[in-house]
Amino acid sequence: MKLPRRNFLHLAAGAAALPAVSRFAFAQDYPTRPVRLIVGFAPGGTTDITARLIGQWLSERLGQQFVIENRTGAATNIATEAVVRAPADGYTLLLVTASNAINATLYDKLSYNFIRDIAPVAGIIRYPLVMQVNPSFPAKTVPEFISYVKSNPGKISYGSGGIGTSIHVASELFKMMAEIDMIHVPYRGGAPAMTDLMAGQVQVVFNPVPESMEFIRAGKLRPLAVTTATRSEVLPDVPTVGDFVPGYEASALQGIGAPKETPAEIVDKLNKEINAGLVDPKLKARFADLGAAVFPGSSSDFAKFIATETEKWAKVIKFSGAKAD
Repeated sequence: MKLPRRNFLHLAAGAAALPAVSRFAFAQDYPTRPVRLIVGFAPGGTTDITARLIGQWLSERLGQQFVIENRTGAATNIATEAVVRAPADGYTLLLVTASNAINATLYDKLSYNFIRDIAPVAGIIRYPLVMQVNPSFPAKTVPEFISYVKSNPGKISYGSGGIGTSIHVASELFKMMAEIDMIHVPYRGGAPAMTDLMAGQVQVVFNPVPESMEFIRAGKLRPLAVTTATRSEVLPDVPTVGDFVPGYEASALQGIGAPKETPAEIVDKLNKEINAGLVDPKLKARFADLGAAVFPGSSSDFAKFIATETEKWAKVIKFSGAKAD
């Protein structure tokens, strides 16, 4: 049977529209089952806390449980690879951190390309690190610290949570821009580095503000400066490194990513709900308690930020000559 041309065109147009309609309906219904949010760090740290806060918010807003799954190891590469290889259906997400931007250059051979293989969904927070010394250390300001290091070549060491951590690259950026030399002492995590800082085994540590506050408040460590471009609300009397080393800025980013080719409708839905959380007074206050500033914006804003950070840390890693363990 021959169809009139007009009917045929209507049917053809309807058929062509089906994929778009089904994708829209899929996004409207999403999620219909629990969603995994994979974190490359152990439970209890700042990254894990961020994941649980945003996971709880999304669970309440979208009516399905966002389950936090901690997959540690290989400087977050294990967690990232798990998401890269997951179905692009919005049911497996990644808690993106500064490590993802750093690892792109630090590791010669990765089984994935982060910028190519992960779809940025939304930024969540950025928080500063704080440059801190033992109270017995002679320098009380950043200029005094720089002068002391230059007067004592080969004698000043800094601790980090390991090669390629945000603590490590922030310290190397400081070395590069302040034109000083310090010895790197890597630890298996930031906590033992802080312990040795308090014991006087290393002279300085650039550690995340949330993990440093109790020691600063107790007078066990002296903050010299924070690493962000503006002062921290929880350390309002502490200047920025950039006040003394113009152009210096370092922060620990956290956000959400998904496997590439995740439907744009799902990415947009998640982005909208995450951004709603970042302006919610209660959730915003919880992040402020961590010393973090919320980082709202579109998925493309987050993509641009990741690209900028990746390029920035590539220069620092090449300067330092660092190689992954």
